[in-house]
Amino acid sequence: MIMNKASTALAALFLVTAARLASAHATLLDSTPKNGETVAAPLAEMRLKYNEPLETGFSQVRLFGPDGKPVSVGKLRAVDGEAGTVLLPLPGLAPGAYKAQWSAMGRDGHRTKGELGFTVK
Repeated sequence: MIMNKASTALAALFLVTAARLASAHATLLDSTPKNGETVAAPLAEMRLKYNEPLETGFSQVRLFGPDGKPVSVGKLRAVDGEAGTVLLPLPGLAPGAYKAQWSAMGRDGHRTKGELGFTVK
């Protein structure tokens, strides 16, 4: 009986700890442009909003143009007063489909990755 209670308590502690760790990773909540969006004019910047502040020195966004080649972009920077939001300066983008691959490191040191696509008319 004592072993059963101890096992149950240990399992509950494990689940709570695992849930906290899982929710501690940087998750992309929103972006401008949004995934799949078509924009009428080239954008000056890409805005990414995460659920937590990022270590911008260890986070990056790689942009690929309609030809599949990397596009040279500016330096990723945090937005003052908007925890978890970063900006990526963009050059003048020609019409076509673009793919952005992001890699974000949260303050907990864990890295998450993802991608989104958008089209410039």
